[in-house]
Amino acid sequence: MDELGRIEKRILKKTGQAIHDFSMISEGDRVLVGLSGGKDSWTLLHILETLRRRAPVKFELAAITIDPGFEEFDASPLAAYCRDAGFTFYHETPPLAKIIEENKIPGTTYCSFCSRLRRGCLYTFAIEHRYNKIALGHHADDLIETLLMAQFFTGVIKSMPPVLSADDGVNTVIRPLCRVFEADISEFAELSSFPVIECGCPPHRAGGDDQKRQQIKRLLNELEAGHEGIKANLLASLGRVLPRYLMGEAAG
Repeated sequence: MDELGRIEKRILKKTGQAIHDFSMISEGDRVLVGLSGGKDSWTLLHILETLRRRAPVKFELAAITIDPGFEEFDASPLAAYCRDAGFTFYHETPPLAKIIEENKIPGTTYCSFCSRLRRGCLYTFAIEHRYNKIALGHHADDLIETLLMAQFFTGVIKSMPPVLSADDGVNTVIRPLCRVFEADISEFAELSSFPVIECGCPPHRAGGDDQKRQQIKRLLNELEAGHEGIKANLLASLGRVLPRYLMGEAAG
């Protein structure tokens, strides 16, 4: 088996186990994959399609790109790839860039605001087109980075759950790659030659990504380099919470 096959097998195993353990997909589900064009969402789409073909559970799969409207964002490679691969593909073009510029709160990042807007578009589209599951490409590194960011910068213990019932009471978000680490995804996407594209937002073009997340990412990579297994332990800790040994709420 070549390197691509070995990585794919590893990702398929972890994804399939996560889907099973967290009951992410059931018979008859219509799953909508948020395809941003990045390595994570491409990997998710490919892996879910492979599992769909093999799984005894029958479900539908489609991809959607929420075009942020930034000048340098070009969704045509995504549409062409999905067409050639036989995926059902949707391309929505809400005026997100304009909304962000007019309403972004000083001190917040483009990424956080844009993410909320795109999520809202996904929820609305899923309801209108009768997709009952929305699959996002968040991976293991995203979960543990979010955990540390919440603790360091907001003083709460939370992360990204594998399955999330949306506040609207209708949509369900699933994260099938929640046990797959970014290193495997990066290598898999590169070997697979997916047409990876950037979001095109002004801060990203200028090298001004979410600095807090980048700091956490660097910290984790430095710790992992000196103590292999730290990332895996952090990920495992999300399912091994011992409330008895936490502070909890003070008595009123």
